[in-house]
Amino acid sequence: MVRLLRPFGRAVTYTRWLHLFIAVVWPAMWMFVEEAWWTWLVAAVTLAPAGLVPAMRTVEGLQARLLLTGHGHNSESIDIVVAPSASWSDRGRLVVWLEARLLLGYATGMLSMQLLISSVDLVASAFGRDVDEGVLILLDGHRWWHVLLAPLSLAALAATVVGSGRLITALALRLLGPSPAERLAAMEERTEQLLERTRIARELHDSIGHALTVAVVQAGAARAAGDPAFTDRALDAIEETGRAALEDLERVLGILRESDRPVSGRPTLTDADRLLESARASGAKVDAELTGPVDTVPGPVSREGYRILQEALTNVLRHAGAVPVRIRIEVTDEALALEVRNPLTADIPGPGRGSGLRGIRERAALLGGRAHTGPDRGDWQVHAELPLR
Repeated sequence: MVRLLRPFGRAVTYTRWLHLFIAVVWPAMWMFVEEAWWTWLVAAVTLAPAGLVPAMRTVEGLQARLLLTGHGHNSESIDIVVAPSASWSDRGRLVVWLEARLLLGYATGMLSMQLLISSVDLVASAFGRDVDEGVLILLDGHRWWHVLLAPLSLAALAATVVGSGRLITALALRLLGPSPAERLAAMEERTEQLLERTRIARELHDSIGHALTVAVVQAGAARAAGDPAFTDRALDAIEETGRAALEDLERVLGILRESDRPVSGRPTLTDADRLLESARASGAKVDAELTGPVDTVPGPVSREGYRILQEALTNVLRHAGAVPVRIRIEVTDEALALEVRNPLTADIPGPGRGSGLRGIRERAALLGGRAHTGPDRGDWQVHAELPLR
């Protein structure tokens, strides 16, 4: 019983009812002037071109969010779009929404009014008062038991309020929700955010973890040595490492402050030339081979491919120096393949070591791909495959 009464304690139950009544205010006022049934037909026809106006989607979306869900414009958890219509599909769904809202609003308004009038008539008839002929209930004479039917009419009214509100909310989520293109854009943005958070977490872990490790080891060694000169050198090392960690922390916080930076402003594989020129300027002999249309690679894949290429070239310059580097980028219908090879030297870390190499594999894994780093026929190889879908 308590569960059945719970919806009537929520404000959104009544705002949904109000939302339906708002849809029929102007045709109802027109009907009082003309007193003709065709006014509703004219209203339905008038709504069709109105739904083709892009800004109409914003108006309906804001109204639906506020009255149907109880949330305003800034709520990102509600799957109702407030952006203008961007395609004919969006406009078509909006026209259907306006017509459905008008029809459901008319039905809900008429039913609510008749049920309320019926409840009053049943009570009046039970006490011997004459009432007009009703639409839903035909009363024959004055019967005391008519008063027993009044609660049933009120219960039907309550069910109408709750049921129509839930129905119009379901329609709003369906017809005012994001289109496939908007869902794809939102998913791309969410993927980019997750990838960025993972990268920042990895950088913080490596930088702060390294600084703390150095500080702990140096402090323990200085205490054990008992040599003032050694203690001074240990303190200098701790100070230098701490300063470097603070610089890394400040840099990462700067990235977090730019969270509103548009995704399109971040580099992709179409900007790979700047990486190649930078490597060549550092003395490396870069030979690049490109196969397939790089500009058709989806945004998240292209951006992570750029970062993988950047990390691979950074590792080459850091560990091997100015050596010949062969780069192969191949784009197919299913995947992006990226390979970086350079002569193997003794300073390059073994397979599975180094935060840069872990970062390459993590970036590939986050997109459902795979990456391999390690020796291969006398070369050091970084090979990554990222699915395009």
